[in-house]
Amino acid sequence: MKIIVSNEIEQVCPGFVGACVMADVVNTPYCEGLWEEIRELGEHYKATLTTESLKDLSGIAATRRVYKACGKDPSRYRPASEQLIRRMLQGKELYQIDTLVDLINLASIRFGYSIGGFDADKFVGDTLTLGIGRAGEPYEGIGRGMLNIEGLPVYRDAEGGVGTPTSDNERTKITLDTRHLVVLINGYDGNEGQVCANSEFILDLVGRYCETTEGGYFVYRPAGE
Repeated sequence: MKIIVSNEIEQVCPGFVGACVMADVVNTPYCEGLWEEIRELGEHYKATLTTESLKDLSGIAATRRVYKACGKDPSRYRPASEQLIRRMLQGKELYQIDTLVDLINLASIRFGYSIGGFDADKFVGDTLTLGIGRAGEPYEGIGRGMLNIEGLPVYRDAEGGVGTPTSDNERTKITLDTRHLVVLINGYDGNEGQVCANSEFILDLVGRYCETTEGGYFVYRPAGE
């Protein structure tokens, strides 16, 4: 797996640092232990955050800044991490999908980064490029239908877009049949330490809840760095 950060992303966020987590996994429909962790974190956030103050979390604030720099309204197209925490603060349960998706959501809300989770076997080619969405570019968000990704940061494989900080693509989504997981962490705040900690957190969750016997991650940056 090779990941390229394009010049257009480097121009709006020269300090960007990302991480790619890879693991062989066994997915399941539901995991009670995982959901105990999700609910515990939700209660912590209800006691410490508001729907306004959550925008100041480093990962969320930086992603919102990049949205604005790319010409996208972050209040209309919210980063996924912000969407998830807002839902918790409003007293709503997170949507329960399956163990892999649920643990990626937990990792996203725990660190505030928008994280993409993918079935690696559905990628076309062995390279992903992080760029900016174009006008009229076709993109089907998971559970959202066709999404206007113009001005959104987007990862593309050889066929087209697979992930944005707002929504991943139906084409490469995780299912119960997923065996090879790729998770992309977007550190628009440039905090490599936190990005690496988030990667380790994901590997720990996958090891405890998805029977993985092999996993790891690597960090990537704009080519100019």
